[in-house]
Amino acid sequence: MTVPARWPIQPASLRLPVIAAPMFIVSTPALVIAQCRAGILGSLPALNARPAAQLDDWLAEIDAALVDPAAPGGRLPYAVNLIVHRSNERLEQDLAVLERHRVPLVITSLGARPEVNQAVHGWGGVVMHDVIHDAFARKAIDKGADGLIAVAAGAGGHAGTLSPFALLSEIRRWFDGPLALSGSLATGGAILAAQAAGADFAYIGSPFIATDEARATPAYKQCIVDSASADIVYTDLFTGVHGNYLKASVRAAGLDPEALPRSDPSRMDFGGDTAAKAWKDIWGCGQGIGVVDRVQPVAALVTRWADEYAETRARLRV
Repeated sequence: MTVPARWPIQPASLRLPVIAAPMFIVSTPALVIAQCRAGILGSLPALNARPAAQLDDWLAEIDAALVDPAAPGGRLPYAVNLIVHRSNERLEQDLAVLERHRVPLVITSLGARPEVNQAVHGWGGVVMHDVIHDAFARKAIDKGADGLIAVAAGAGGHAGTLSPFALLSEIRRWFDGPLALSGSLATGGAILAAQAAGADFAYIGSPFIATDEARATPAYKQCIVDSASADIVYTDLFTGVHGNYLKASVRAAGLDPEALPRSDPSRMDFGGDTAAKAWKDIWGCGQGIGVVDRVQPVAALVTRWADEYAETRARLRV
């Protein structure tokens, strides 16, 4: 066990050791609540609440829906993602809202900020930082993060290019704390494989796009069902950071997914609505969607994974 007892979430306390990835545009209170009630840890990006004042209302809704006297702190745990890049002008305001609600787990992205980690620790929360290679992982821990999310090849949205086996092995050589794995995980067997490779949690996003509770258009959900790994393109054009997107949405925007230009990373900006517009029209998605065959409720999806997880354990006798 690599997750300290003080942590608000333990793999064994969940139906499955899964953290639902916070997805821009898609994740809202309805999705988070459904994920937590299904027995995994739900999350959403703070930037999905627009205007910014909506975040306080959203967290109040989640807090009320997840009341559970048997859970630590009297409620089921959940997570909120903060983009800590300097262009995010909402960071301090959103951080203050998270403090009011004493959010138990904060997921930070696009830069490691010691002052953010210290603020979260101040209200008793913990921080997991997402990274795409070992050097970033070391910096995140040095700057006060409590855990790491290894974003390997094939992950939805902003993603790295390293094999999950290489990335996990390098991090585990020096880090024995909480570690999640992201990248093309979409079955119960894959969840168990993530644990076998050294992760404490599987970090899964894209399959949840094709659920009833997700804030995605019907066309987006159906595209997830109809697509496979060959239908994903990896590019930095839309946000300045490399990520995976559905080719169909790129074509619908009048672009050729096979001949996209490179972006200028210095123009990366999470301070306004530009990124929101990009993600509304250009659909983020990971490579693991080939097994997504229908739009269904979150509860049904998690039950399917739980059955597959148990079947895989029985087959491997672990």
